[in-house]
Amino acid sequence: QVHLVESGGGLVQAGGSLRLSCAHSGRRFSTTTMGWFRQAPGKEREFVAAISWILDNTVYADSVKGRFTISRDNPKNTLYLQMNDLKVGNTTVYYCATSRVALSIVAAGYDNWGRGTQVAVSS
Repeated sequence: QVHLVESGGGLVQAGGSLRLSCAHSGRRFSTTTMGWFRQAPGKEREFVAAISWILDNTVYADSVKGRFTISRDNPKNTLYLQMNDLKVGNTTVYYCATSRVALSIVAAGYDNWGRGTQVAVSS
C-alpha cells in the first residue's frame, strides 16, 4: 500500500494561510488521483480538492475554490494544499488520500488514507 503522512497543520488567525504537505511512498500502478478531504467534529468527511497524478487536472469544492490550491511534486513524493483566507472554525482534521477514479469528489472513491493533520482557525 501507499503510505501517506500529512503535516503542516496548526493554529492560524482568520484570513491567514497554511500549507499542508502529504508525504507518500510512491505511486501504485492503480493510483490515478490524489486528493484532500477534511472532517470537523461530529460531521461527515467532506471533499476539498483533487489532482490527477500525471496531468495537472484539478477539481475543488465550491467552499474552497479561489482560496485553496492543490499541487504535487512527484519527484519529491509530496502532495500539497495551499490554504489562503482561512475561515474561523474549530479544529478540523485534513486528510490526504489516493484514488483509482479520475478526480473523484467523494470519499468512497478513495482507497488509501493518511492519518490526518489538525487545522484550527481563530478569530
